[in-house]
Amino acid sequence: MAVSEAKPSTVRAWGLLLVIVATAAWSTAGVWVKIVMAESGISVIYLAFWRDFITFLLLLSGMMLLNRAGLRVRARDLRWLALMGAIGIGLFHVLWNLSVQYNGASIATVLQYNAPIIVAVSARMLWGESLTWRKLTAIALAFSGTLLIALPGATGIHITLTGLIIGLASAAAISVYSLVGRRLTGAYPLWTIMTYIFGFGALAVLPLAVLTGDAWTLTPAAVGAFLSFVGIPTLGGFGFYTAGLKRLPASVAAIVATTEVPLAGIVAFFALGERLSGVQWAGVFLVMFGVALVSAPARWFIFLQRPGAASRSLLR
Repeated sequence: MAVSEAKPSTVRAWGLLLVIVATAAWSTAGVWVKIVMAESGISVIYLAFWRDFITFLLLLSGMMLLNRAGLRVRARDLRWLALMGAIGIGLFHVLWNLSVQYNGASIATVLQYNAPIIVAVSARMLWGESLTWRKLTAIALAFSGTLLIALPGATGIHITLTGLIIGLASAAAISVYSLVGRRLTGAYPLWTIMTYIFGFGALAVLPLAVLTGDAWTLTPAAVGAFLSFVGIPTLGGFGFYTAGLKRLPASVAAIVATTEVPLAGIVAFFALGERLSGVQWAGVFLVMFGVALVSAPARWFIFLQRPGAASRSLLR
């Protein structure tokens, strides 16, 4: 049955399933980073470069075979693709790898989820978008949750000030992906954008890789973990998420994707032995609720509706 012919409930169910699969794929990213670095001794910069470069080659090959015309972009958009790739992909992946190294996979994921809050504040400063009370509440929740995560109990993961700054810097870098992406997502298919930005991301990290130099060991475990890193959270995560977006509103997909935060904690616990304290888990859910609050349409919140309007909004 084609998507257009399927029942709306079936389409929505498939969309939810695809986004959940994408989220599960993304939740493994920190684990793969830890394994690759432990097995090979590769630096965070080289790991970011090879991740972006190999992903770019795979995407470019796929586009050349399946949709060569999709590689055409307007010359004036190249600067935005370069900015999106250099900061939102290249710099982000360097900072993300550092955050995993300093904070662990689970905390790095939580701190990264401050990105929608940073986007809301940045949109206010750059384009004068209003900061509604929902956005302000979301900012307060995310800030409070981050503080709880940074002040663990005796059984939790202890975060240094350096680790906290790196984690929040990674969130700021990935927020550029969303801010600049607003100019491009309506003009080009996602796979076209991804091909260019991963190429520009690799190009941006290359000078850092050349300047720092590196030596690593290519063990079978390191190669297997790296290929899993590229295939599962990078290509798999984006692929399933894109398929889910065709069946769900973007706001719904964004909120479902916040399940990456607890999933990353669970995966890191079983794969790496990372353990969050009760206080840190409280912080996790505060950050998640803040992201949901800033992502969801106002009609989802009954207390914002006029009497009698709330029940109608829930039926839409």
